[in-house]
Amino acid sequence: MKIAIGCLLCLAGALGLRAQAALALPVHAEAGAAPQSIEETGLRQLLTLKRVFVDHLTGGETAAQMRDIIIGSLEQSKLFILTENQEKADAVLRGAAEDLVYTDTHSSSDGVNAKLNVGTSRGASGYRADQTGGLGFGENESDHSTQRRHEALATVRLTNKEGDVIWSTTQESLGAKYHGASADVADKIATKLKEDFERAKKIAH
Repeated sequence: MKIAIGCLLCLAGALGLRAQAALALPVHAEAGAAPQSIEETGLRQLLTLKRVFVDHLTGGETAAQMRDIIIGSLEQSKLFILTENQEKADAVLRGAAEDLVYTDTHSSSDGVNAKLNVGTSRGASGYRADQTGGLGFGENESDHSTQRRHEALATVRLTNKEGDVIWSTTQESLGAKYHGASADVADKIATKLKEDFERAKKIAH
């Protein structure tokens, strides 16, 4: 009888431990879902953004112009409201940008030269014989070219109110067919953000 009661107590204790372990499991584990990655967590936060403030970009005199161009591209994307009041923003776009115009110079020189001279002279008993010869050729080529280049680069990130980075990208351009390098970089940033918004929607569903 004592043995039976002891077994029942052991069984009850085991069931209690299992119940406690089940309660301690996170919700996603009970549902059989995989834990979210850091990227997925950031993408989900994109869908919660209503207002975004674009901060001043670092990177020299051209950074201010790049900021205005990026604001224009983001405005056309219609993903969220762009505000000049940082306190009302759900997230802040920060980063660095540079727009460079420079001259690329290339110089090269190739040359081949060869020269050969042979000469003999002798004389005996009033007899003199001379024999001379020569061979020479040369070729020199040089190339000098200059090309004006325009290159733009921007690295931006979206941070939430807690200061956590929820999205980032780096884009660069040497110029596009219908607009300059800066405008092309801004369009690439907006395009990448739109693509990630679509990914976020798929993850959410």
